[in-house]
Amino acid sequence: MPLKPGKSNKVVSTNISEMVRSYGKTGKIGASKPESKTKAIKQATAIALSKAGKSRKMKAGSRPAGVPGPSMVVKKKDGNRPVKIY
Repeated sequence: MPLKPGKSNKVVSTNISEMVRSYGKTGKIGASKPESKTKAIKQATAIALSKAGKSRKMKAGSRPAGVPGPSMVVKKKDGNRPVKIY
């Protein structure tokens, strides 16, 4: 079935579930053949959001705890030990 047009989260999630269901039946999403169901879900999400004209942005502060951002870790000149900068 073709994807439903629209930008709402309900339409996007319906399109994702439809593509994942078709992956289960045919083993393909569009012209590609993802290796696993996880990769198929990620690809279906990307396709559905792209068709809706949305992007998959991370919310501010949604990074897991303890994982520094790229601007927070700097290598010392005299060693390889990372230093946190606040």
